[in-house]
Amino acid sequence: EFDLKICCMGAGYVGGPTMAVIAKNCPKVRVCVVDLSQRQIDAWNSSDLPIYEPGLPEVVDECRGKNLFFSTNIDEEIAKADIVFISVNTPTKTQGIGAGRAANIKNCELCARKISEVSTSNKIVVEKSTVPVRTAEAVRRILSCNDKGLDFQVLSNPEFLAEGTAIGDLMKPDRVLIGGQQTPEGLKAAETLASVYANWVPREQVLTTNLWSSELSKLVANAFLAQRVSSINSISALCESTGADVSEISRAVGMDDRIGKRFLQASVGFGGSCFQKDILNLVYLCETYGLHECAEYWNQVIVMNDYQKKRFSEKMVGKMFNTVTGKKVSILGFAFKKDTGDVRETPSMFVVRDLLLERANIHIFDPQVKREDMFAEMDYTCGVNATNTPHMENSITTATDAYSACDGAHALAILTEWDEFKTLDYEKIYASMMKPAFIFDGRNILDHDKLREIG
Repeated sequence: EFDLKICCMGAGYVGGPTMAVIAKNCPKVRVCVVDLSQRQIDAWNSSDLPIYEPGLPEVVDECRGKNLFFSTNIDEEIAKADIVFISVNTPTKTQGIGAGRAANIKNCELCARKISEVSTSNKIVVEKSTVPVRTAEAVRRILSCNDKGLDFQVLSNPEFLAEGTAIGDLMKPDRVLIGGQQTPEGLKAAETLASVYANWVPREQVLTTNLWSSELSKLVANAFLAQRVSSINSISALCESTGADVSEISRAVGMDDRIGKRFLQASVGFGGSCFQKDILNLVYLCETYGLHECAEYWNQVIVMNDYQKKRFSEKMVGKMFNTVTGKKVSILGFAFKKDTGDVRETPSMFVVRDLLLERANIHIFDPQVKREDMFAEMDYTCGVNATNTPHMENSITTATDAYSACDGAHALAILTEWDEFKTLDYEKIYASMMKPAFIFDGRNILDHDKLREIG
């Protein structure tokens, strides 16, 4: 009854929403998302999805059981698919060659080997994960070594969705990029994938390129976005020293349509699973090919982001009479941005880590982040855990609402731009805080004049 069968390896922030939207727009396509984690798949099959994304539950509800499935039967689902997407995690290496910069593509390679092992028919294999350039070549070589005489065409189809707005981004993408080998078979495979997107994306927005261009475009797009954040953040430091207002500068500069107004919001820094990873990847690629000036140029985006996070923590401690030891400090927001529960590389964590080392009594409230996720990410990214920082468990309280987090606090810091933080009753919060009371607005979302009037 289905015209085409798609299998997606990896049921995370990319695989889940992307496949749900394909299923919604292509009733004649059977879509199955597979993962090694039974817990993750059980959550996708429940009413409590494993990721928070506005609009996602409605799409999953509409399609699940009809043409959208979630399963741990990896071998069986790959075997019956026409197209297999690989959207697994490709974290930055923590040790070995290129540690701290190169991406670890072990998961992508394992997927390729699994596809080769269980397939009994020709397939199109699509690389969806954010990967270093030339990963598709590795995947292609592994697949071409199969001993069954099968033909695998490898495409690169990077995902440009932004967490928090993923459903809208997938329903109305600016562009869909499909990279393939420039051979008759490669072009035919790219056309097959393009025809899936053609169900809801205007044809002129589907770009086909060679494999390397497609892979590199993803890294470059993220590098340019992050570069804008670091650019305005560098100016925020200058503004604080000179008395200029960075929001006014953003507005003035952003009204130039050659520059545009998006991604010019000064903040405590950027986070998320891709920006830093992709830039480090770009830096590593440039270094690998001996392009040291290019590597240094892009690395500066990361240097500036690290500086901004450090500067924020130092400013907090400095303003609070150079000590926060034993003081209750409220942190509003732990996710790396609003409308997601994702904490990967979140700037909030670095501020929390610094306050933890200063022995502050930290109360964190985030509407979507679970305590276990905060602690797991702090261990993974900062190497801070209950073993090497025994006071961590007692020093960090996860609050159930913003008001209790701020009650009796010497300071509160807004570290995620959740809309609900804009409308809190700050007079009530001020009344409950220790005096003098401090607000550190790490996202520039509050009315600072009004707050000063309150006290």
